[in-house]
Amino acid sequence: MLRMYLLQNWYHLSDEGVEEAIYDSYAMKKFLKLDFSKESVPDATTLLKFRHILEANGIGAKIFADVKDRLDRGGMLMHGGTIVDATIISAPSSTKNKDGERDPEMHQTKKGNQWYHGMKVHIGVDAGTGHVHTITATAANVHDIDEAHKLFREDDEVGYGDSGYLGMEKRPEFKNNEHLKNMVFRINRRPSGIKVNKNNYAGFNWDRYIEARKSSVRCKVEHPFLIVKQQFGYAKTVYRGIAKNLNRFNVLFACANLVMCIRAGRTQEFILA
Repeated sequence: MLRMYLLQNWYHLSDEGVEEAIYDSYAMKKFLKLDFSKESVPDATTLLKFRHILEANGIGAKIFADVKDRLDRGGMLMHGGTIVDATIISAPSSTKNKDGERDPEMHQTKKGNQWYHGMKVHIGVDAGTGHVHTITATAANVHDIDEAHKLFREDDEVGYGDSGYLGMEKRPEFKNNEHLKNMVFRINRRPSGIKVNKNNYAGFNWDRYIEARKSSVRCKVEHPFLIVKQQFGYAKTVYRGIAKNLNRFNVLFACANLVMCIRAGRTQEFILA
């Protein structure tokens, strides 16, 4: 059942869709280790009940924690620095459903000139390796800064973030925390804040160079989002409620960590950890 649930996450399939896909795919059958002469594929209702058990017992968070601990023991988490970021996950805004209303836990927010309805996933990424070590989820209208203090580890000394996190060190959560108030934060400035008069400026633009160096580190946080939203196809919510979606994101980001581990050629260290 766990293998079937993983296939559903990796290929972004419904309960019925993954059941049908297994019948059609020889590779999926081999992955599930099914012998059709003796047994059949578990049906969609069985998978639904299994997923509810995982959600009720917080198994997704435990899977994510286990993968993170193995990465740590294998020397694939550097510690000392964390990159924080958040992404919006859209949710259905239609009221054409059984209850005749939107998901009450989802909210709308404006980014740029466009409105989005859904939730936000906030992650903390190891600045050295790019592996995700912390995940939280909120409604889309919660500001990125409100969750920032939850994303740093106890041994972090440096924090990175985009311009949305400017001024977070002035908030009470940081000022009243003995560890967070002593951290160094390297937050990207807004492009509009770097103004240079070309007629009066001669020489190297140090402001832009410094921002480019910050971005060269901060860009690692975009890789897990790319894997989850593009490779695994989870760019929109499929469940109602933040808790159910967070359980799935825990599994997806655990798998994203494994994908990055495989790409780095560090599978042997992970297995032996």
